[in-house]
Amino acid sequence: MNTRQEDPKAQEGRAAQEDPGSADATGPDEDTGGDAAPERGVGAVAKVRAWFATRLPADWFTAPPDIQVDREEITIVGLLRDPAEAGDPRAGDPGAGDPGAGDPGAGPSEAERAAAAADRIRRFREETRSRRIEVAREAEHRFRRKVSWGVTCGPVTEMFTTLSVPVMTRLRQSERRVLDTLVDAGVARSRSDALAWCVRLTGENADEWLARLRAALRHVEEVRDQGPSAH
Repeated sequence: MNTRQEDPKAQEGRAAQEDPGSADATGPDEDTGGDAAPERGVGAVAKVRAWFATRLPADWFTAPPDIQVDREEITIVGLLRDPAEAGDPRAGDPGAGDPGAGDPGAGPSEAERAAAAADRIRRFREETRSRRIEVAREAEHRFRRKVSWGVTCGPVTEMFTTLSVPVMTRLRQSERRVLDTLVDAGVARSRSDALAWCVRLTGENADEWLARLRAALRHVEEVRDQGPSAH
């Protein structure tokens, strides 16, 4: 599967122009609903997902979107109809113009599928822009989190906007040396880049363990929410 994401600087400019409700920074005149911290926990995530279920048009996606929530950001990734599976002529005809191209019934090539999917994503992005901005602004005011959008269509997943959040940490010398080794070896450009690389590597190689950990945390939150109210 191809995952497309724009260059961060280019993305920042596009986000500011087309999705101001999902920009990285909050302007001085934007109403964010006060200074209270965003609600956290399983209950908060459920509220976010339920709210979006009533706000997103039913004809946008072919299945309920994947909605992920953390302290700073709400990410919505929806599934679009694959033009190749729907018989869209823009998905391409592998035998067109080439009698020796093989079995015409074999369907479009991977390159043709990707091109058709990218075109479908582009049209969806343009057609839904104003509504996405409206929904994002309302959600950011209600939940005090930024909203990011993305879609999957066939073999292509593309994020329209994402939020990069600085995370401060303190490291001992042995830990800093790990980062410096990655920088010196050319794996990362800086210590912060090296730290992000380590986080990504952990996520890619510990998916099952992280999934079990998140499930355990959800169970803890559910039990805590069922307990007596604190007075």
